[in-house]
Amino acid sequence: MHAFDVLGDPVRRRILELLATGEQSSGALTDVIRAEFGISQPAVSQHLKVLRDNGFATVRPQGARRLYAVDDTALREADAWLAQFRRFWAPHLAAMATEVARGKRQRRLADEGKTHD
Repeated sequence: MHAFDVLGDPVRRRILELLATGEQSSGALTDVIRAEFGISQPAVSQHLKVLRDNGFATVRPQGARRLYAVDDTALREADAWLAQFRRFWAPHLAAMATEVARGKRQRRLADEGKTHD
């Protein structure tokens, strides 16, 4: 399965977002995903399996619990593929950062002008 096929599913993206905050138990992940998406525990387990099998997550047993964490292998591969397209948006992001900085400077100067009046 291609990385973007895996990431194309909103449940799997959400699981990765949760794992990005740190290692999580399968039970904790299931609780959040069931509440947000209304899917069963076996369905959540299947999504976790897809993430594991495709290099997005690792799992380790801890007693009776299974703890999941992000595996950056597939994320690095997706990032490498996206690298060929960065030139299309990188200049736009740099221009936006310049405009944001310009706006902050103008607000700061305007605020300084108010305090001297």
